[in-house]
Amino acid sequence: MADLKLLKSYLRIDGSEDDEVLALLLDAAKEYLKNAGVKDPEAGKDSRLYDLAVMLRVHRERARDEKEVERVERSLISIILQLKTGI
Repeated sequence: MADLKLLKSYLRIDGSEDDEVLALLLDAAKEYLKNAGVKDPEAGKDSRLYDLAVMLRVHRERARDEKEVERVERSLISIILQLKTGI
């Protein structure tokens, strides 16, 4: 499951000053996916696609312009559909 270290690497964040906010966004992204009908991966079973969806959701919340939001949102929707249907 996506963790703070992996998320910071994905977002290219080196420092720790934003760790509390990033942890909040990480938890909120997981809740968002749950509310969208995506189940958490089973205990002990990694899902790279689920991890990517979590990171994309956080990325979307941190996006700086509308084009970036749209690009990330398209990717996120595609992954959510794959996770929900198992395709």
